[in-house]
Amino acid sequence: MNRFEDHSGGDEGLALQEAPTTLKQPPQYQVLLLNDDYTPMEFVVEILERFFSMSREQATRVMLQVHTEGKAVCGVFTREIAETKVSRVNEYARGYQHPLLCSMDVID
Repeated sequence: MNRFEDHSGGDEGLALQEAPTTLKQPPQYQVLLLNDDYTPMEFVVEILERFFSMSREQATRVMLQVHTEGKAVCGVFTREIAETKVSRVNEYARGYQHPLLCSMDVID
């Protein structure tokens, strides 16, 4: 007898039922620009166009919101993308010696 042959004599076996798969959406994070008294408005518009793919009109609206309300949402992303955008914007602003700050908050 081959050691791989089954000679148990019956159709006995385990009936497996697959557990229903429920996938949760990953947490989302909003990326924010924070107002300061030194960064030129045109530089903020450039940031929004370059890093958030906004049109000039949309970037201008968001820049004005940053200016008048102290902060504005630039976009909503997964954690990894939000972290990358925050890092790149802050690094870019520092490269031009502007104190502009970008941050992220989890959306509940």
